[in-house]
Amino acid sequence: MSNVQLILLQAQGGPAWVTPVMIALMLGVFYFFMIRPQQKKAKEQEAFRSSLKPGDSVQTIGGLHGKVASIESDGTVILLVDRIRMKFEKTAIQGLSTKAE
Repeated sequence: MSNVQLILLQAQGGPAWVTPVMIALMLGVFYFFMIRPQQKKAKEQEAFRSSLKPGDSVQTIGGLHGKVASIESDGTVILLVDRIRMKFEKTAIQGLSTKAE
């Protein structure tokens, strides 16, 4: 090997396969710590919303507590809040509530 070839090998910083492997590892870590948990949470929310039934005490994304009066076929939910009926999209329901009467 000539001196020029030796200098070029030292300037590269290592074998050519190291860079793609490091990028693949970074993408794997990104997937398992960010994308996969979000998908799991979204799936759990969808399962919760599809299991709603009249009489459930729920909380909306905006913080409103109420009871499910009825569920309509177009994806909306009628909530009963202090004898007032309010219409919400199912996607606006965040979770179960213990504060609604």
